[in-house]
Amino acid sequence: MLARTLVERGVRLVSGGTDTHLMLVDLRDRDLTGKDAERALERGGITVNKNTVPGETRSPFVTSGLRIGTPALTTRGMGPDEMTRIGGWIADILDRPRDDTLITRTRARTTELCAAFPLFR
Repeated sequence: MLARTLVERGVRLVSGGTDTHLMLVDLRDRDLTGKDAERALERGGITVNKNTVPGETRSPFVTSGLRIGTPALTTRGMGPDEMTRIGGWIADILDRPRDDTLITRTRARTTELCAAFPLFR
């Protein structure tokens, strides 16, 4: 559901989708590096990793992609509804990575969601 939501929002995945808990986002069609996207999402309370993509032209310290995985979410008990919400938040930030108001609002939402799905009950 996370991959589907991202693709529906125009985020390009290297494989076009995913059959596993991992996905690789290709940012080369945007004015955004993996490093900058990682930082913007982190500010919004979403942890991802910058990652190289096939045919990478940037330094491995900057990258043109992001690696996203779901185990930290599913371990907390999150399911399809939460993946759809999170996918929307990721797409929003990738669309507007310098929008501080959006990032602050997203951080409040991610904090609230994590509180509803604590690591330990």
